[in-house]
Amino acid sequence: MKAKALKETLEGLISQKLPTFIWGSPGIGKSSIVKQIAKENELDFIDLRLSLLDPTDLKGIPFFDSNSKEAVWAEPNFLPKDKKSSGILFLDEINTAPPSVQAAAYQLILDRKIGDYELPPNWAIIAAGNRASDRGVVYRMPSPLLNRFVHLELEVSFKDWKDWAYKSNINPLIIAFLEYDNTKLFTFDPQKEQQAFATPRSWEYVHRVLASKMSKEHLLEVLQGIIGESATSFVNFLKIKDELPKIEDIVNGKEVELPTKAQALFALNSFLVSFAKSASQEELENILAFSFKLPKEFSIALIRDLEQNGISLEELSEFERWVEEFSYLLE
Repeated sequence: MKAKALKETLEGLISQKLPTFIWGSPGIGKSSIVKQIAKENELDFIDLRLSLLDPTDLKGIPFFDSNSKEAVWAEPNFLPKDKKSSGILFLDEINTAPPSVQAAAYQLILDRKIGDYELPPNWAIIAAGNRASDRGVVYRMPSPLLNRFVHLELEVSFKDWKDWAYKSNINPLIIAFLEYDNTKLFTFDPQKEQQAFATPRSWEYVHRVLASKMSKEHLLEVLQGIIGESATSFVNFLKIKDELPKIEDIVNGKEVELPTKAQALFALNSFLVSFAKSASQEELENILAFSFKLPKEFSIALIRDLEQNGISLEELSEFERWVEEFSYLLE
């Protein structure tokens, strides 16, 4: 299931408080999707790593209540207490927890309580984990625990990642590079011994490294430690920026020399889309006028990406002419 479909599905399951398990390779955005749902719906969010807990951490430690003359369980302080609150209890990497801790989680997941503790009614339980085939350190989950979940598998989708990347203001050169070769978005191979490999998560790290304005002298070595073998081709791609016309000239309606390399055209489109998100009406008019000068496939890609990012073009003076000119390619 791709990211967009998974997000929509999870929102429905969360509304019904159905425990759900998200399976997927490392670094592809499982936890990010759940956090995004919580943020967009103004839900509290608790990220609980069972692998860091002992069984007694979940059940609580028994102590003697001198008033009731009974042994009672001290409730865990990391679980939600407010009965009126709403949120998501996220059990990340649950299958890295030892069997004894997984067993302690049975009752919490199925009955929404454990020991004397009861999960507030408006909280949903979502779990996530890597598959055993991904060569992570995982324990086999027992059938009774597996049967307590709705199981969904997240797969990598460049289109969904690109939508997220534009919304998250990821460096346009990263978007352009992966548009040019989207096989580089996810290069994890469980059959290889890899210290570093490309994933949606590691490309976000690359974005942060570029934002740090790190010395070019060390950039390749650092990126090799983030995205592995993809670093060399990406660093070479970064040089394409020197071949691009100034975005300021394009949006101000000035004449510019159009690059001829496909890599440069992908990069140019990405910069224009990123700029257009805060552009004025006049600047959008100039971007649309410039699109007529692009090779047809790049003109269509630019307009589609603009609309995909919620940038309205229908009111622009040249939009009808653009539709007429490219209508036969849009069918």
